[in-house]
Amino acid sequence: MADRLPVRKTYKLFIGGQFPRSESGRTYEAQGQNVALASRKDVRDAVRAARDGYEKWSSLTAYNRGQVLYRVAEMMETRRSELAELCGGADEVDRSIDRVVWYAGWADKLSQVLGGANPVAGPYFNFTVPEPTGVVGILVPDEPPLLGLVSRIAPALVGGNAVLAIASEPQPLAAIELAEVLATSDVPAGAVNILTGRRAELAPWLAGHMDVNAIDVTGADGLVEDVERLAAENVKRVVHGDVDGQSPWQIADFLELKTVWHPIGR
Repeated sequence: MADRLPVRKTYKLFIGGQFPRSESGRTYEAQGQNVALASRKDVRDAVRAARDGYEKWSSLTAYNRGQVLYRVAEMMETRRSELAELCGGADEVDRSIDRVVWYAGWADKLSQVLGGANPVAGPYFNFTVPEPTGVVGILVPDEPPLLGLVSRIAPALVGGNAVLAIASEPQPLAAIELAEVLATSDVPAGAVNILTGRRAELAPWLAGHMDVNAIDVTGADGLVEDVERLAAENVKRVVHGDVDGQSPWQIADFLELKTVWHPIGR
C-alpha cells in the first residue's frame, strides 16, 4: 500500500457559531498551517453576528451564564492535549481552564459586589445595578496565545457581553481550537466570534464600527493610538487590560452601572 497523505485541518474563522472561510478567499501561513485571513467584510459580518448573540447571551440568567462558562472549562479539559500542542504547553492550558472556572464562579455574584443600595436624602430607594456594555471588540495579545485570549474574553463574557476577538496573529491556531470548544459548549451562536488575520488591517475597522460598544486594546501593540482615536470618534469605551491575573475589576471594565430610583411606599 502506498503511503497516504493525511487530511490536513483547515483553520477557518468563527462567526455566528459557524466556521466560514474569509469572504475574500485569502489565507496566510502561521504555525506551519494555512489560516483564514479575515477582511473588512468579515469584521462587519462578525459584528452583526455578535449583536444577535448579545441578545441571546445577555438574556440568560447570571447563574445560567456561569453554568455555560463552566461547561466551556469542561470541554477544554477534554481537549487539553490538542490545545497544548498549539500554544505554550500543558501549563498554559491548565491556567486557561482554571481562569475560565474562576470567572464562571463570578457570574451570579457581580450584582452583589459591584452594585448596591445607595443612601439618599429623600423618600426613595436608590440602587446601582451593573449591566453589560454590549458588543465588545478584543485585540488579543500575541503571547501567550491561549491564555491571552481566555484572559480577555472571559471577563467580558461573564458580565453578559458578546465578543468579537482578533486572535494572535503569529499563533492563531489555539484560538480556532478554542472556537471548536465554544461551538460545543452551549454558548449561544454569536456570543463569541473569533477572527484570524492581520491585526493592523482589522483593528481600525473594529474600532471605528458604530455597532461595537467597547474595544479592548490589550493586544494592540503599536496600534493603540490609532485605535483610541477611532474609538473616540464614536464614543466607544476603551479597555486596557492584562493577562497576568484575574479580578472582578476586569469584569467591571466591561459593565455599565445603572442607577435606579424608586419611591418608598407607605
